[in-house]
Amino acid sequence: MPKSKEFISSSESDSEDDKPKAKKKKTEKPKPAEKPKPSSSKGKDGEEMFQLSKMRYVTVSEFRGKCFVNIREYYESDGEMKPGKKGIALNAEQWTRLKEQMEEIDAKLKSMQ
Repeated sequence: MPKSKEFISSSESDSEDDKPKAKKKKTEKPKPAEKPKPSSSKGKDGEEMFQLSKMRYVTVSEFRGKCFVNIREYYESDGEMKPGKKGIALNAEQWTRLKEQMEEIDAKLKSMQ
């Protein structure tokens, strides 16, 4: 048995069926931009957590008698999700102002892409 990995061709295997067929490359059609479905889960304190990305969530909570919308990065420690330092807490007035400006922000974002 030869030790080399040379391909030995025989005159008997020259038919079309024996030749490897070239694979056709798939041409992917551009998919329309799909909006990710909002997913939510319950946090440690029972508050609803809306996921923006792998470790970034939005929560609505109360602190010292005031309501806040928190957009925050989380980290995992001892198998538990904990809020990190990176984030922002918007009070109700700031959240309303952000929502009012959403169309202008979207337009600016689209113009930059």
